[in-house]
Amino acid sequence: MPGFTPGRRWQPAYYPFHKEPLLDKLTASVERFLKGAFFGCRMCGNCLLQETAFICPMECAKGLRNGPCGGSSAEGCYVDPTRPCIWYKIYERSEKLGRNEYLKEVLPPLDWDKVGTDTWLDGYRHWKKDVGMSNTWKMLFSSPRERTQMVEKFFRDIRQPEWWSGDREYHPPVEHEPVSRLEQKLANGEFAITVEISPPLSDSPADVIKKVEMLRDYADAANYTDSPSATPRMSSFACAVITLQNGLEPVLQIAARDRTRMSVQAEVLGASALGIRNILCLTGDHPRMGTMPHGRMDIWDIDSIQMLWILRKMRDEGQFLDGREIKVPPKIFLGAAGSPFASEVRFQGIREQKKVNAGAQFFQTNLIYDIDRFTQYMEELDKHGILGKVHLLAGIAPIKNAKAARFMNQIPGIHIPRYLIERLDNATDPKEEGVQIALEIIEKVRKIPGISGLHFMSVTWESIVPRLVVESGLRP
Repeated sequence: MPGFTPGRRWQPAYYPFHKEPLLDKLTASVERFLKGAFFGCRMCGNCLLQETAFICPMECAKGLRNGPCGGSSAEGCYVDPTRPCIWYKIYERSEKLGRNEYLKEVLPPLDWDKVGTDTWLDGYRHWKKDVGMSNTWKMLFSSPRERTQMVEKFFRDIRQPEWWSGDREYHPPVEHEPVSRLEQKLANGEFAITVEISPPLSDSPADVIKKVEMLRDYADAANYTDSPSATPRMSSFACAVITLQNGLEPVLQIAARDRTRMSVQAEVLGASALGIRNILCLTGDHPRMGTMPHGRMDIWDIDSIQMLWILRKMRDEGQFLDGREIKVPPKIFLGAAGSPFASEVRFQGIREQKKVNAGAQFFQTNLIYDIDRFTQYMEELDKHGILGKVHLLAGIAPIKNAKAARFMNQIPGIHIPRYLIERLDNATDPKEEGVQIALEIIEKVRKIPGISGLHFMSVTWESIVPRLVVESGLRP
């Protein structure tokens, strides 16, 4: 285990993808050896240690540079329980060092021209070009505050390439007319209902159409999961098109796991051209959660926050990531997942603020069963000034029986209190008891300030949604 990090290198170190001069090769070899020993360095070529409390984020099993994922916890990494969640440790150490503000910066994806190369010579060349000896002397004899500012600017210019230019600031959407019925409803202050539909395990559009016709009068929009649990189903994109053709507005889920930065930009342009306006940006489940044989494990080119950053700039600034102009920018309403029960509430507040800063306009949260913990989460969001900037749709799902509840409790990011499981155990009709529990949760959640709507995730039990909507008084 490396000396200055609580984890260990999850994947091998990178090597350059192009020929390097001899001096650079030698320097990279030394850096790979020393930083590997002390920090578990993977030689990403764009060191972020200053922003991540000197714990290398590339030790994350997903390689996330803007973690943690929705499955983070104090117990360990859900991909490999034998090691800690590196991003949980980063947040924990940042809190102790008083460096939480640094975690709000939207960090860039890998620069593949620098991957595998050394950062020492890169830093020296940057210093020689943009700082120089005269400014170094000036820095040495400046006040502590000025010196800190100069040092921070030096490292920021290195880690934030011009094609990215991430920061810690909130980037509100440019003034515009709502681009979807869902955005229009939320902008008007109306209570919105979205429903998640499981895509079929076949090529039959009839399965999708049947559920759309069943839910069309009870929901404002329908989500389709994007290969959930890293298992293949009909694509979210295809389901969204079928839904749109049959009179219900879709929310297109895009898992970063299966896309590169190039394919995300292309897919969203295509979706917007077809009239799909609501986009939910997700990092995606790790392939290890899927069925055998597992696919590649090191597949994250970008994460959900980077996806939000890219798509917001495409929409509001009319630019591709490479700086080219988009003559007709996509018309999109950007969403993200909220994770009330991942990690610690105080850490999730920072994480959700980062998503909002990057471009999220609405949240659909993970499933809610613990109202007290969810209330704490909402209070934390309020502390960070998030509730006035984003529309939040609370995740609801009935549970069919105690066995299902115990299984769900093992899923990262879901927490079902023991007393609810006991209620299901002791019920004469567990399925009906699950419905009553869901109705009680809906009633309590609707009273919490900051809730803009509900997101029903009934997982192959979509037929129960109309009853929940009607009996909770959400629709006549």
